[in-house]
Amino acid sequence: MNGTGSVELREPSDGAGADAADTDRRGPDGAGSAEAASRWRRYAGSFTLPGCWGALLFACLSFTPSLLPRGGFLQGLVWGITAAIGYGLGVWAAAMWRAFPDRPPRRPSRRSWLVFAGVAVVGLVIAFVLGQYWQHEIRDLMGVTHYNVALAVASPVIAALTFCLLVALGRGVRRGYRWLAKWLDRWIGARAAAVVGWVLVAVLIWSVVSGVLLSGLSSLANQAFSVKNETTAEGVEQPTSGLRSGGPGSVVSWESLGYQGRNFVSGGPSAQEITDVTGRPAQEPIRAYGGLDSADDSETRAALAVQDLERAGGFERANLLVMTTTGSGWVDPAAVDSFEYLTGGDAATVTMQYSYLPSWISYLVDQSKAREAGRDLFDAVYDRWLQLPPDNRPRLYVAGESLGSFGGETAFSGEYDLRNRTSGTLFAGPPEFNTLFGEFRDGRDEGSPEVEPVYKDGRTVRFANDAAVDIPPADQAWDGTRVLYLMHPSDPIVWWGPDLIFREPDWIGEAPGRDVLEDMVWIPLVTFWQVSADLPFSTGVPGGHGHHYTTEYVDGWNSVLRPEGVTADDLTRIKAAVAGE
Repeated sequence: MNGTGSVELREPSDGAGADAADTDRRGPDGAGSAEAASRWRRYAGSFTLPGCWGALLFACLSFTPSLLPRGGFLQGLVWGITAAIGYGLGVWAAAMWRAFPDRPPRRPSRRSWLVFAGVAVVGLVIAFVLGQYWQHEIRDLMGVTHYNVALAVASPVIAALTFCLLVALGRGVRRGYRWLAKWLDRWIGARAAAVVGWVLVAVLIWSVVSGVLLSGLSSLANQAFSVKNETTAEGVEQPTSGLRSGGPGSVVSWESLGYQGRNFVSGGPSAQEITDVTGRPAQEPIRAYGGLDSADDSETRAALAVQDLERAGGFERANLLVMTTTGSGWVDPAAVDSFEYLTGGDAATVTMQYSYLPSWISYLVDQSKAREAGRDLFDAVYDRWLQLPPDNRPRLYVAGESLGSFGGETAFSGEYDLRNRTSGTLFAGPPEFNTLFGEFRDGRDEGSPEVEPVYKDGRTVRFANDAAVDIPPADQAWDGTRVLYLMHPSDPIVWWGPDLIFREPDWIGEAPGRDVLEDMVWIPLVTFWQVSADLPFSTGVPGGHGHHYTTEYVDGWNSVLRPEGVTADDLTRIKAAVAGE
């Protein structure tokens, strides 16, 4: 405290943004309130001015629009995280600037702090108001009506808590580095100790995150979801038809199907329901499933599922669908129901589970299992399919959503493999890291946008934001096997990737998709965290947006299957049935 009684905030004496030395003196009374005030002054004085400017800049940028609407709680988290990133960059930039003249940090004047405070208040108010406007525009694009005013008002508090927590965590890491460097300095030179210290700290953090946190959390999650896998959803009953796995005569037991497997085999439209919707006679669809507990390994599980498929007469149907599940064994009912309605029930679907974990956790720890399951299941089906007389084989289709599309792709080497070994393919919401999806997207024809690319004039593979309208290129013939990717412009699963950190993707630089704000721009680091924050809430938007695919499957399958005699009115009724209306 200076002679006038005002508090002077000072910059730390080290070049990495260290805590300021405590030069404040307690008052003569040492009362509790004075001690608390002294502690607050020391804490406030530990923040550097360059770091605060960086935090302010990034905090304001965190309000720029992303793909999906954000509530107050999520906005507070994004605000706090990006501000913490900005603070760290500001401290680092100041340290690098001082390194050139090799001078120590200078204490900012009180006036400098007052200027910062004034700019911060005005800047954050403007950014907050603009952010609310942009969020309103995004909600309007997607037909989202829910808005929690209380959480929006609380977002600054959430941001402040998140920011302080992350800064404290960063300072803890820095203190650990300093202690380690000081200890190493006893045996090696100071510069070598500094370098080795940073390397050891980085390795330690990586080991903790990947080995302890990630593996530990995935293990706990695996145990938790394995317990759920043993339960059965309310209203789900064991099939009484031999056309379903787990039913009479099935080689796969009802108990081994798991939570999602039991949902799958007991669901879907019956022959009568298909007839009621389409107005035509229909058959009872066949559904075969191999649960994680049905066999010990992926190859055996696939063989068992195919054995049950054959037992039920699946290879005698006109249409056979190989569906790759997401991590927990979930299959989007809309995907298979649409297939069954459009084929009049003359269809069989086979799929299997490869993990207990939800899709997003499986992506982190079970990618190899998804890849193995997709390949093993299709190979097992295809091997049996090849043994049938050529004129007595069902039309063979492949489908998958999200991580299911990742697994489904792994059975194929490219466009010609998909064309030669299937009658059609439908993938929805493919993750950015999908191998074939990335190959087709990056190899798109010149002039076609990334949000809806055209590959090789659309001869086999095509992409659609909305398959109800013309699928580009509308002026080119689409003969033979059709491979269709459904992807919403606002689906963060499709567009998220590490490259967002330092490189502007084409889908942002080009004209925006139908449900993405034109005001969305790419900002290094910031856009990555914004889209990352969209991921957990990607399905919490109305159908037709984000990662929520429902009635789009009807139009998608209609394009791939090309069923005869299906009218626009038929499609409307099927969509209503698939949507549960």
